[in-house]
Amino acid sequence: MPVVKKYDKLTRYSLAIIILVVALNALGGGFYGMAGAKDVPLEWLKGSPFTSYFIPGLILFVGIGLGFLFTGVALFRSKRWAVQGSFVCGIALLIWICVQLYFIGHVSLLQPVMLVVGFVIMVLSIWLT
Repeated sequence: MPVVKKYDKLTRYSLAIIILVVALNALGGGFYGMAGAKDVPLEWLKGSPFTSYFIPGLILFVGIGLGFLFTGVALFRSKRWAVQGSFVCGIALLIWICVQLYFIGHVSLLQPVMLVVGFVIMVLSIWLT
């Protein structure tokens, strides 16, 4: 019989909530990007492989938004793969923000916050394994 940590359920639900908040943010941001991101300067994309925000918005919407949404729901439903999926989500968020910082630089407080959130997701995922 496996040893169950005292706070596994609280940790799993906390992780699920964090992941779902990121999912909602990414879905909204991704949709905004695909719609043209009219208030975001196109100059930020200079030096990147993109000429518009559509493709980055699509990647954000599908890769981060939907991926995090499915993982957050799976955590609440105690799916077997959910903890490993949450670790992958943490890595994906770190990659997303690092690539963003590389191409457009630091333009928002949300960027360092999401770096921290990515690490928190990974730590909580490890805690649950």
